[in-house]
Amino acid sequence: MIPQAFIQDLLARIDIVDIVGRTVKLKKAGANLQGLCPFHNEKSPSFTVSPNKQFYHCFGCGAHGTAVGFLMEHHGLSYVDAIHELAAGLGLAVPQEPGDSPRQNAAQAPPSLLQVLQTASEFYKQRLRETPRAIEYLKSRELTGATAARFGIGYAPAGWRGLESAVPDYADESMVAAGLVVSAEDGKRYDRFRDRIMFPIRNTRGQVIGFGGRILDDGEPKYLNSSEGPLFSKGHELYGLFESREAIRARDLVLVVEGYMDVVGLHQHGVEYAVATLGTATTAAHLTKLLRQASRVVFAFDGDGAGQRAAWRALENSLPMLSDTKRLDFLFLPPAHDPDSFIREHGLAAFEALVSGALPLSNYLVRELCRRVDLGTSEGRARLQAELKPLAKAMPDIALRGQIVLEIAAKAGVDAGELLRYLGIRVAAPPQPAPFRPRGRQDGRGGDRQGGWQGDRQGGGQAGGQGGGEHGGHGVWQGNSRSGGGAAGHPAGRRAGSQDSRQPWSRLPAALRSRAAAPPSLEAQIKLLLAYHPPLARQDLTLEFLPEPLVQWRDRIAALPVGSNFAVLLEGLRIEAPDEAAGLAATDLRNPGLMGELTLEQAQQEYDDALRRLKLENIKAEIGDLARQGLETMAHRTRYNELMAATRELSGGVESC
Repeated sequence: MIPQAFIQDLLARIDIVDIVGRTVKLKKAGANLQGLCPFHNEKSPSFTVSPNKQFYHCFGCGAHGTAVGFLMEHHGLSYVDAIHELAAGLGLAVPQEPGDSPRQNAAQAPPSLLQVLQTASEFYKQRLRETPRAIEYLKSRELTGATAARFGIGYAPAGWRGLESAVPDYADESMVAAGLVVSAEDGKRYDRFRDRIMFPIRNTRGQVIGFGGRILDDGEPKYLNSSEGPLFSKGHELYGLFESREAIRARDLVLVVEGYMDVVGLHQHGVEYAVATLGTATTAAHLTKLLRQASRVVFAFDGDGAGQRAAWRALENSLPMLSDTKRLDFLFLPPAHDPDSFIREHGLAAFEALVSGALPLSNYLVRELCRRVDLGTSEGRARLQAELKPLAKAMPDIALRGQIVLEIAAKAGVDAGELLRYLGIRVAAPPQPAPFRPRGRQDGRGGDRQGGWQGDRQGGGQAGGQGGGEHGGHGVWQGNSRSGGGAAGHPAGRRAGSQDSRQPWSRLPAALRSRAAAPPSLEAQIKLLLAYHPPLARQDLTLEFLPEPLVQWRDRIAALPVGSNFAVLLEGLRIEAPDEAAGLAATDLRNPGLMGELTLEQAQQEYDDALRRLKLENIKAEIGDLARQGLETMAHRTRYNELMAATRELSGGVESC
């Protein structure tokens, strides 16, 4: 059995966005990401991934779960295999509890995909040594044996089942999942890569996660990548990043080229900070990874029409990732040259000069837009502004966007303010603090103390301030105050335990309001806040007047490893307390995206307010019990005074009973 502590630590370290994003094209949608559900056919996206909760959910088919669940449901892995694959992605060995038999575990589990890929890599390297024809091709490209060894270059033989002799079980499903073998409809299997120079694709930890193969002679496709799978997605990976990482850090610069041979050739000639996309346009995932490595990224493209089109696609994909502290540049090579051929013909110094003089993104954008229009006519200048509009809207609100707008305004001969109005963009106003609202008074006028997150009043007065409640705090959960207020002239909010009518949750996005069920009880709110935001459980807390089950729940979450999230808690409960796990998952699904999207600061405010209201409810219930008994004993009267004092303290000094 895998230790629970290891699973908790593993889930705290992975990012479900990376796991799901290898299969599903995700786009930002508020605090979450959204895409087409991989579990059912749909045309409009209903599948969401929450980075905060580390959880996915489809509102169309109901599929939901953590990263472990996604690998199990979408890739058909067992629970143990899913844990092994997630651990392998982080370079971690999965420990076993004392008493388990490693031999039995190894016999029950299929070979790790990483092990299968490494075995294939060794096989291809050995076949290269035995194939003079493949060696001659590499020599014709002026590659040395040392360079080939550094990049692990190999050769896939021309036979249909060459890998069969290299692996223990050619029929194992891991061969297909690893992208090495194709399974035909008639059940026959054959090698995906045949008669190709093989380039291992490594992750940032140096593990082989896929391959790129170049046909040795004439044939199509010229380049072939591994199929998409649990470990490999061409929209997320970069060839040569592992080999380049030290040079990139040293230069604070990364060069992005288009082919495997470009990377290998540049490295051999001293440009060791080069990486390549894998036959696809540069994606947001690529840029995120690149900008973590260096503050300057240079895209190198051929100078022909295809290179220009690829460069513009890279620019468009880059716009949402722009930053005033990062720089994206574009390098266009002379006609009839790619990076490898240029550096072989002109040398390192000439190539480095091209990199140094690369065109900044802003200059390239302005130059390209102006090239497309006739600036000598009003129509051309109007089109220039129209061409800029979608690009400017895609950029974040940064100083660079303002500089680009100023340049285009000058080119178009219009005032910058006029252009900004046309573009429909403006500098975001800083967030304003919540206005102070006085607490309700006993005469029924005035409003409640406002809860943590801005929202509609729940227990407060309505229609001119009449009917105000006293502790019906309001936040995420509209209409949930148990001591909430009533309509005008009805001071129902002053009675402890009265339930107000369900009001619209006006602060929530319409899509969530239409799906969300009635808000949970105060105790359930607190449990969800703790589940979504575990740091809250580690704070000092006065436990008096809180129910014991809630205290036990808080202690359970406080015991989780630092950095834990909702997914860590849920997977732990699935093993230790399946019924509790099912209950928590059901509560989460009934209330999608509400408290899980709060920042920690917002959650803190909601948590403090919910605790205060829950304590007041319990105090009032005890006061009611004592009053019904007549306060006949000194002990009862003493306890009554203690409870009244606690009520005043929690109510901010206003007596509320």
